[in-house]
Amino acid sequence: MDRWATFDCYGTLIDWNGGIRRELARIWGDEQADELLHRYHELEPQVEAETPGMTYRSVMRAVLARLGGVPAGEEDALGRSLPSWEAFPEAPAALAEARGRGWRLAILSNTDPDFIEALKARLGVPFDETVVASELGSYKPAHRHWEEFFARTGAPREGHVHVAASRFHDIAPARELGLRTIWINRFGEAPEPPPDRELPDLARLADTLEELVPAPAT
Repeated sequence: MDRWATFDCYGTLIDWNGGIRRELARIWGDEQADELLHRYHELEPQVEAETPGMTYRSVMRAVLARLGGVPAGEEDALGRSLPSWEAFPEAPAALAEARGRGWRLAILSNTDPDFIEALKARLGVPFDETVVASELGSYKPAHRHWEEFFARTGAPREGHVHVAASRFHDIAPARELGLRTIWINRFGEAPEPPPDRELPDLARLADTLEELVPAPAT
């Protein structure tokens, strides 16, 4: 049986909050960055729900516009900077270890193909499948990403685990689908809905995957 680990990328593998905050601070100043980041978190799901066929680059442009007062020439600031956002320090080694133990890896992302290709280059670990929102005309927490993943791969659900940092976009819908989940809780939030496992980062990813779906006996 193939064992598959699927991942959200931004917030889970790549420091999404840090990347957005840096751009907000650069544009509006550090003293406003935290408040604007909080507002960004509120607005982005609204834009995605209103226009699910919009590319993620366009979503980011729309959210910046709703924040108000974007200086000329900065409308696409997030899209320009996103390929340079840093991976979490433990992510490449954690992914490589999981792959070394026989896990197949896939990305299910609310972004665009060019952003994901930049992500893969930064992580340096091969992925076996990639499903992105702009290909589907659908954004998580809708279920289309998982439906498409299973349709493409034929992955057995009993051999699958979804790994993500967002309760809203990933853990809740994966639980609705009856899937195993690992929540990467980097901010010490309350676990609602409860995942199968909770980790503060990806350092123990491979061991935790093995706990949920042990390797077949040889």
